[in-house]
Amino acid sequence: MRGMLRQLVSRNRFAARSLRQKLVIYLMIGCLLPLLLVGIVTYSSIYSILTGKIQSGISASLQQESASLENTINNLDFASKQFALDGQIVQEVSSFLQEKQIYKKSQIMASINEKMNLVNFTNPYLGLTAYLLPGTEDQILFTNLSMESDFDSNKLPSFITYNGAKYFGPHKTMYKDSTNIVFSGLRVVRVSGKQEVYIYLETNYNLFRNILSQQSYGMKVNHLLVNEQGNITYMEDKDLPEGIEKLTWDHSASDHREYKGYHLFRYDSPQGWQLIAAVKKSTFNSEIYSWITKMIVLALSTLLFAGLLAYLIWRQVYRPLRKVNVEIVRMAENRMTPVSFTNVEEFDLVLNNFQMMKTQVNDLIDAVAHNEKQKSQFEIEKLLSQINPHFLHNTLNTVQWLARLNGQKEIDRLVTLLVKVLHYNLGKQSLIVTIGDEIEALHHYMELQRIRYDYEFEFTVDVDNSALSVAVPRFLLQPIVENAIYHGVSERNGRVTIQIRTVDGDNVSLSVEDNGAGIEPEAVEKLLNDDEGSKRRGLGIGLSYVNRMLRRYYGDNVQFTIQSELGSGTKVSIVIPRKGKEEFDD
Repeated sequence: MRGMLRQLVSRNRFAARSLRQKLVIYLMIGCLLPLLLVGIVTYSSIYSILTGKIQSGISASLQQESASLENTINNLDFASKQFALDGQIVQEVSSFLQEKQIYKKSQIMASINEKMNLVNFTNPYLGLTAYLLPGTEDQILFTNLSMESDFDSNKLPSFITYNGAKYFGPHKTMYKDSTNIVFSGLRVVRVSGKQEVYIYLETNYNLFRNILSQQSYGMKVNHLLVNEQGNITYMEDKDLPEGIEKLTWDHSASDHREYKGYHLFRYDSPQGWQLIAAVKKSTFNSEIYSWITKMIVLALSTLLFAGLLAYLIWRQVYRPLRKVNVEIVRMAENRMTPVSFTNVEEFDLVLNNFQMMKTQVNDLIDAVAHNEKQKSQFEIEKLLSQINPHFLHNTLNTVQWLARLNGQKEIDRLVTLLVKVLHYNLGKQSLIVTIGDEIEALHHYMELQRIRYDYEFEFTVDVDNSALSVAVPRFLLQPIVENAIYHGVSERNGRVTIQIRTVDGDNVSLSVEDNGAGIEPEAVEKLLNDDEGSKRRGLGIGLSYVNRMLRRYYGDNVQFTIQSELGSGTKVSIVIPRKGKEEFDD
């Protein structure tokens, strides 16, 4: 038994997961599923929030830079107009160009330089300032700082033409002692004569660096400046994808789009230039990636915690399970010793039930052994019950032949009827017979009784032919007829009537009526209720048997009634469903 149990356990070990595996799986699902749902909901919210925040932050910073750049151009425009349109300065420049005396020229130059320094002092955003006379050997007329002598405006990167002036940049300053990046402007000065004089202005040394700053974005941003011709004049990162300046944008002042792994933000200035901020997607999504990394770390920590928790629970469950397994093995080995409890309430409840089961199994084993002994005894008694009727039949047959040999016809007839009645009542045929079989046996019985009572009563049988093939339990009518003869037939002119009719095609009515003294209503009630007092008086033994048999084979689909009137007789009626033999369960 123990070997079979081990084989069964080893066979099922591969068919089902262990409790430890299931604990780990269930705990991981229980811990990770809420985290996963929260993560999905949070991600959808966080992504839109962070994306919107980053986009709005970059757009705001871009607009601020663009506004500063527009102010720079406007300031250069304003300052250039001061130098080019102010009547006093323009007049002094014209006088300087026409004056021949060196002394007066030096006085005019000093006055012009003084005015230039005053304008530069009042405009701190200005850097290099110079009056230029192109086409001459010394084209620099006046300047506040040392300027490159080979200045050529055609070599400067064109930016825009705005309010009658040309603007360049960003480019390296023309100041000799600096390498700063600046914006510059060039405007014609309307002086007398045929000579063309220009005023050249640059932004100060750190203005451009302050305008395009990374600090306001909080991330690495690449700036692109596009001039009014649509050409890139400034690019911080040379590795940016080509064709950004040729992209199609909508007509809003600020726009956003994605292009070749970059997020692009554009500001289209009314002055005619564009400022584009390019951010790599990896940089743009750095906060989202940081959140995802934290969620992954949290998920791994949750997995670790779930595994540890499963291990602790398994340790708490494993020892009680071993004790339960030991008790099962003991029972398989027929060692019915009392169980040892685990001090864990749930497992002790199982073990207590297991102990009750062991007790019941022991009782069942004892009961089976006792029943086996009784079964042998019943087999012997059954064999004797089969031998005794056989012996009785053989004896009666001997008596019958002796009566025939001696010419005793009455005895021969009596024994013949008795043999037929005993053969029907004690025979080995089926418990289910037809009404025809029952009526035939009843004729033999009634004839035997008439001989016994010296023909003091009459009996009649009235049966519908359609009812003869209806199946009924064997020995159904004889106990009722016997009861009618013993208790219901008067001393003289007695009569017993058996009537069988088909009712409504689906039922059969059987009745036995006598003309005896009748039964009191109380006695009828006791008979129907199977009262033990009536049985002791011998009144209802046969009726009790019939009632029980009817309930056994027909259940609630039977009607069993007794109608009796004192001095007039008794009628026992039975209504049963119409059935064939195949519909009965022997």
